[in-house]
Amino acid sequence: MPPGGPVSASPAKMCQSCHVRPVRPYRTAARVGPVGQREGAAGLTTHAPQAAQAVTLPTTLDEAVAALTAMPAAVPVAGGTDLMAAVNSGQLRPAALVGLGRISEIRGWQYQDGHALLGAGLTHARMGRPDFAALIPALAAAARAAGPPHIRNAGTLGGNIASAAPTGDALPVLAALEATLIVAGPGGARREVPVSHLLAGVEMLRGGELIGYVRLPLLHAPQVFLKATGRTGPGRAVASVALVLDPARRGVRCAVGAIAPMPLRPLEAEQWVARLIDWDNNRAIVPEALDAFGEYVAAACIPDPVPAEDGSVQQLPPAVLHLRRTVAALARRALGRALS
Repeated sequence: MPPGGPVSASPAKMCQSCHVRPVRPYRTAARVGPVGQREGAAGLTTHAPQAAQAVTLPTTLDEAVAALTAMPAAVPVAGGTDLMAAVNSGQLRPAALVGLGRISEIRGWQYQDGHALLGAGLTHARMGRPDFAALIPALAAAARAAGPPHIRNAGTLGGNIASAAPTGDALPVLAALEATLIVAGPGGARREVPVSHLLAGVEMLRGGELIGYVRLPLLHAPQVFLKATGRTGPGRAVASVALVLDPARRGVRCAVGAIAPMPLRPLEAEQWVARLIDWDNNRAIVPEALDAFGEYVAAACIPDPVPAEDGSVQQLPPAVLHLRRTVAALARRALGRALS
């Protein structure tokens, strides 16, 4: 569950319900080094590009951690879709690279006590295949929407998390599923970090640590991921929504991506709509509730301005109103598809 307290039922106060926390600049290219496609992008410099002084190619997760511990200035790289763009543009000058492409243990997945343990090296292309889609449909849909084929073939799940880009398609799905990260540290150490804590900067990766695995619950229930882009075809999300049903707990979990530095969870909207679903009768719901849910989610994540001291209320700019309507439409459609 993302950090933060209970939410307010008033749409005007729903900013707090999303638990919006600014993402702190805790990742640096030199020291943090999580696994994945966009390693190093958070620690950009203005130096001219320069070839790395050393390249290490470990074959195990612990060897990679040892290499990063021995070379604190090294940058880990797996897919490198953002890293190499930063190098080629002269924004990043890595002193050394630790390649993660040969670590087979983080390129697959396994079952573990009702959960799926996903390796951080899983590519978007691999997660988009039918066998994976049968396991975690929303994450597979997000992987297929991650970009053109060359990006999906190279970019990894761990990189999507490590870069913490607001438009990362996997992030709202991981937030809705309340994923937990298994972080590998020096000396074979392993610790668990909720993905929401890492994205919010509540818990940070330490020197030499790498994201090794992502643990997700297997809900065996409908999951939906939808996103809106500024153009036709694959592209960066303007807004995205991940929604999962949890029939065992009679719950709905929703996360909105791309509109804030981290995915937003409108907790009160989730709780409100869950009470309207007839879980014993094919998850039936009155049609009006779908529209109301969309508006509730949108108002939670993009609230109206706080009234001024004189009682006047400033109107949201047209572009923001359009974005709020987009979020409402995505949330409404996602819930409708999940319940159908």
